[in-house]
Amino acid sequence: MDPIEELLTRGVENIIPNKEKLRALLASGKKLNIYLGIDPTATQIHIGHAVPLRKLNAFAQLGHTVTFLIGDFTALIGDTSDKESERPVLTSEQIQANFQTYKSQAQKVLDFSKVKVHFNSEWLKDLKFADIIKLCQHFSAGDFVGRELIKKRLAESKKVGLHELFYPVMQGYDSYFMDTDIQLGGTDQTFNMQAGRVFQKNLRHKESFIIANGFLEGTDGRKMSKTWNNAIWLTDSPNEIYGKVMSLRDELIVQYFTLATNVSMEEISNVNQRLKDGKNPMKLKKELAYHLVLELHDKQAAGKAQEEFEAVHQKGETESASALEINATRLLDALGVSRSEGKRLFEQGAIDLNNERVDTDMEVKPGDMVKVGKKKFIKII
Repeated sequence: MDPIEELLTRGVENIIPNKEKLRALLASGKKLNIYLGIDPTATQIHIGHAVPLRKLNAFAQLGHTVTFLIGDFTALIGDTSDKESERPVLTSEQIQANFQTYKSQAQKVLDFSKVKVHFNSEWLKDLKFADIIKLCQHFSAGDFVGRELIKKRLAESKKVGLHELFYPVMQGYDSYFMDTDIQLGGTDQTFNMQAGRVFQKNLRHKESFIIANGFLEGTDGRKMSKTWNNAIWLTDSPNEIYGKVMSLRDELIVQYFTLATNVSMEEISNVNQRLKDGKNPMKLKKELAYHLVLELHDKQAAGKAQEEFEAVHQKGETESASALEINATRLLDALGVSRSEGKRLFEQGAIDLNNERVDTDMEVKPGDMVKVGKKKFIKII
């Protein structure tokens, strides 16, 4: 596939103002300013967070000027774009502590030798109150309160902090200060990224673009989340990654190849066709698991993880199982399913704990082995 076409289609949900204008700009050969911002409000990155990182890296490989922006100043407010409640305010010390592991994780998918790293406190801390008032004049409060989750919170009489209105303004100023041509982010960031377009248009009379990426679903098809124990983290061990991929729902195989690996679109098209032709999904998941471990670790780790998984599932060596390692205290937590789904599995007699059938939720301890159906093994750590 043509590199520009892949940039504009792979994992992309929306391009603003439109794909054709951006294609023309990219085809012009002009070196563009592109950035992705991340607020260090947590300590780990999962492969869903890494989707825009991969897109940023693709632009870097084509020679554009790309910036990985750490929102240490915007994190003082916290973005509520995808939240149903106000974020707790973090201290500067907490933000700095959270960032310590970010680069070591992100470099698994992002080549930092070709990327600039900046903190938005470099320019936001210097703004005076009069500057902020002038920036806010480009927007209306109605634009903010009209957002779906904000309307929901107001309708439920939940607090919407006045400071939250400043978040899009601050993110928009990031884009303006760096004279950005393209902003990258998830679809939930569209409103905030639009603020950057407003500043570029009003203050620089310049067209800028947004590439909004799709979201990678968790291994069970729900939103990838630590709460649901369905995330693959960049810090996971090779065995954990391999095992989690093997627990993936079959219908997510192509999505994971597309959003979570660097496998070519031609190869992914072949994978999709093999699925349609009735190829055993287990074989395709093994290929996916191998690729993911290879990219996040190395070839040796990928080979070893595959060998250990096959020992567990194809040779019955459950005593050495490490196909999927989970830190949990309750059986349902280890399974990563809802109580209703757990009840169904219990009723079907599909769950064994240490080779004994169980029919209800119970406590588990490190070293316990859980078997779900015939093919899924979970080792409690």
